[in-house]
Amino acid sequence: MKVNTQSVNFNADQKLIDFIQKRMDKLDMFYDKVIKSDVYLKVENTSEKENKIFEARVSVPGDSFVVKKQCKSFEEGADVAVSSLERQLKKRKEKLRSHL
Repeated sequence: MKVNTQSVNFNADQKLIDFIQKRMDKLDMFYDKVIKSDVYLKVENTSEKENKIFEARVSVPGDSFVVKKQCKSFEEGADVAVSSLERQLKKRKEKLRSHL
């Protein structure tokens, strides 16, 4: 799956981009009709520790899913967001199956 990663106000290193790609590739196991996914990484200028925002938009035929998570690290955000997307994609797949 093609993952477009954009980092806002900072430069993401290759290790982080590879990590996100690997996590997002897992979604193919649950729903094989994923067209593309866009990932946005943002750092908020606050004194809080949870200032990393991980936002993912996954496009599937006829729909798209958006998940936005705020965590201490982008890796943690990726894990939480992917598990949330996993549930949504499984739900969609079940819904499509029941209509057949």
